[in-house]
Amino acid sequence: MSDTELVLRSTRVITPEGTRAASVAVADGRITAVLPHDAPVPRGARLEDLGDHVLLPGLVDTHVHVNDPGRTEWEGFWTATRAAAAGGITTLVDMPLNSLPPTTTVPHLRTKQRVAADKAHIDVGFWGGALPDNTKELRSLHEAGVFGFKAFLSPSGVDEFPHLERDPLARTMAEIAAFDGLLIVHAEDPRLLAAAPQQPGPKYADFLASRPRDAEDSAIAQLIREAKALNARVHVLHLSSSDALPMIAEARAEGVRVTVETCPHYLTLTAEEVPDGASEFKCCPPIRESANQDLLWQALADGTIDCVVTDHSPSTADLKTDDFATAWGGISGLQLSLPAVWTEARRRGHGLEDVVRWMSTRTCELVGLDDRKGAIAAGRDADFAVLAPDETFTVDPAALQHRNRVTAYAGRTLYGVVKSTWLRGQRIVADGEFTEPKGRLLTRTH
Repeated sequence: MSDTELVLRSTRVITPEGTRAASVAVADGRITAVLPHDAPVPRGARLEDLGDHVLLPGLVDTHVHVNDPGRTEWEGFWTATRAAAAGGITTLVDMPLNSLPPTTTVPHLRTKQRVAADKAHIDVGFWGGALPDNTKELRSLHEAGVFGFKAFLSPSGVDEFPHLERDPLARTMAEIAAFDGLLIVHAEDPRLLAAAPQQPGPKYADFLASRPRDAEDSAIAQLIREAKALNARVHVLHLSSSDALPMIAEARAEGVRVTVETCPHYLTLTAEEVPDGASEFKCCPPIRESANQDLLWQALADGTIDCVVTDHSPSTADLKTDDFATAWGGISGLQLSLPAVWTEARRRGHGLEDVVRWMSTRTCELVGLDDRKGAIAAGRDADFAVLAPDETFTVDPAALQHRNRVTAYAGRTLYGVVKSTWLRGQRIVADGEFTEPKGRLLTRTH
């Protein structure tokens, strides 16, 4: 302990063994020990006494569209990572699309990394993209350190990232399975989407009808069949349809290697409350009814859904028109994901330990960062969020760090104020004041 540089002390520290009063010792950016609350502070170490504020492991968000370079007027690494840090997120993994170029070749990955290197306030990793014509690029991207590969089964919304039809999906999955990579999938069936009623205009009910649950259910069934045949690792992105949960549970029981995420907006917002014309609530798949939301929470509680991620997908304000058919589909959530989920979780009887499991522990497991991140335990990076869980605030878009401050949470009162965020033992934001960027670029190591 003689090399300890910092000790963070709190009456409520969330550890893998539970919440307890503890002192957390840090040296060289890593946690060296979790000690009793009253353990003596080693000579030369600095003490940060957090009182009764909760010390949690920094959150790890594995589904973020940073859009940098190419569409940086939508978002960028500087603003996205500041917003994440303000919300207690210390690591994000950037999606391969909405930037130009998309992350579909190693040179494109290098471009992303160069752009992010000096702008990242938190640690950043990268997903690769799987397109109909880049199968030969996948192994080299894997070897270059991407955490897995994103594919769409329906149109993505941007021309440079086409979706995979049935045969290209099988080829892609076979190639990724050959090196035991991870395929993450936007699962909606394009045929069922095309057959659904398409009524443009401001009515949310019309938009909801255009993205029916059975489009998700059909695509997930296809994904499970292919994964079972190839013994492939697959991950269902942003699940919104509770109807798919029984087949997912059954597939797991049969040994299919399938994991599932959902998002704060599906857990905290409902179709019944979306005003007509309010396309800040538009995302794909859509926010569904409250009864559907109840079943998503049940699936989180029983483990059928593994984790909660933002799917932060911003755009410029002008693309959020009052016509749900043409407005950009995406919700900005980085800065607000922790308080949004915590507010609803506490109402439903869940604790902060559950939130940490969904938003840090299991996201780390998904991308293989569970030897470095995701827990307050010796040997892990000293990444922390300090939370006042019983304090509330009302969401003011002007106070957000996102480049475009359009939010579905405007005016909502949320529990959980992030007091400070720490990256490898250095405080990177406190009370709205940020340090210069200290984030590192991460690559898959196993």
